[in-house]
Amino acid sequence: MHLDTIVRFHVREGLENAIIAAFEEARDPVRAEPGCVFIGYYRSTRDPQLFYIHSRWADEAAFEIHAELPHTVRFLETVEPLLDHPLKVDRLLQII
Repeated sequence: MHLDTIVRFHVREGLENAIIAAFEEARDPVRAEPGCVFIGYYRSTRDPQLFYIHSRWADEAAFEIHAELPHTVRFLETVEPLLDHPLKVDRLLQII
């Protein structure tokens, strides 16, 4: 069964381009992971400082592997200082 994740990023004012650059750097390595079914990067239409990542993984084990890979660790180290809140990753299973 697939695992979906949604990650919310509310960045400090003026750092919007920095998080977009971090997304662009991470995109291709994540999409190349064997367990990655889909990953999309989004910006709110109402709050220009609010961004999301929605990803789908083959299973929870694939996401656990992703979380430990060097490019994921580097991404988190890059974006966490940009945020005005603690990072939270929601893991979801589709029920219908």
